[in-house]
Amino acid sequence: MRAGRPHRAAGFTYVVMLAALAIFGVGLAALGQTWSEASRREREQELLQVGAAYATAIAAYHRLSPGGTPRYPLSLDELVDDRRFVGTVRHLRRLYLDPVTRSPLEPVRDRAGLIVGVRSVSTVRALRRMPYQLPSGGHIDGERYMDWQFVYVPSGLP
Repeated sequence: MRAGRPHRAAGFTYVVMLAALAIFGVGLAALGQTWSEASRREREQELLQVGAAYATAIAAYHRLSPGGTPRYPLSLDELVDDRRFVGTVRHLRRLYLDPVTRSPLEPVRDRAGLIVGVRSVSTVRALRRMPYQLPSGGHIDGERYMDWQFVYVPSGLP
């Protein structure tokens, strides 16, 4: 600073740094929001794949029932290790977790207590709003993930 002249630019760098930090913070917040939604869409798509795998496994279990009388499983473990046959029959490789909650999927049972499908236990609203047709014959429709029931519907039944 020169003698006799006041320094009028004092604090300018501080204000510029605060503005840059605010812009950087807003940018990070927008990026975080986008990343969060992309992650949620990915988990939703994974839930559709896992649910369809369960419905397909239940369909295979039902169709391959020995003795000609189709039957649904009593537990999800029967899809991994079907003991109705002499050899090992696996309709699923393993029991998959719910991608949304990272917990086991909840079985959907018929009136006899047999498992006809699975569903998520998440009460979060789904991003997908349109109905989705399952390869096993059922369809997915609902506002929340827990409304999505991945159920095997034998052909000829409503």
